[in-house]
Amino acid sequence: MPTLAPTSTAPSAPLVLAMTGASGAPYAVRLLQQLLLAGREIHWVMSPSAATVLLQELGLRVAARDRDSLQTLLEYRWPQAESRWGSVPDSRQVLDTKQLLMHHDQDFMAPIASGSFLTDGMIICPCSGTTLSGVVHAAGNNLIQRAAEVHLKERRKLILVPRETPLSVFQLENLHRAAQAGAVVLPAMPGWYHEVRSVVDLIDFVVARILDHLHIPHHLMKRWGSTEDE
Repeated sequence: MPTLAPTSTAPSAPLVLAMTGASGAPYAVRLLQQLLLAGREIHWVMSPSAATVLLQELGLRVAARDRDSLQTLLEYRWPQAESRWGSVPDSRQVLDTKQLLMHHDQDFMAPIASGSFLTDGMIICPCSGTTLSGVVHAAGNNLIQRAAEVHLKERRKLILVPRETPLSVFQLENLHRAAQAGAVVLPAMPGWYHEVRSVVDLIDFVVARILDHLHIPHHLMKRWGSTEDE
């Protein structure tokens, strides 16, 4: 089964991908790579805490708007990926970095801060409890929170990927408020029914579910009830 997502036939409006300081950096990096492989234009925002998590969990030093350092995300090679999905081409040959636009988390002049800028949706992956609180209370403390507020008020798709465990009653209430406002709450809770053989398979399960909600074709997992790999 190939690891590459086929070229998407979905509308070509951009997508917003934000990464915050919750644990779960591999989900964000894998998702970013897959969205670019699908040929989508991505507006990327990373909180300062997200940079700390990237260094802690993947050993990657990435600055918010430094394209050279961001390239390390696109070139990241996944341990054990070949044991499950077959050989993975060099990401530098398959990822179109011209489709990736970066914004500082305090840049409120960025296009994604306005509802007049059309997108096909926004994903916050992973979504920290602090970011979640800022979103549901329309705090607008940074560009991530502001862009999320824009997607809710414009009735566009907003996917929140919390990873915290256990959840406090306040976080549960905030997730409930987000769902009531129209957000898709998609916790990073991987299933185990798709012939798991490596940690990458668990990461791909969550990424696959995100891609499903964005209507982006992929070949990242075996679906429930399928008799063969799709």
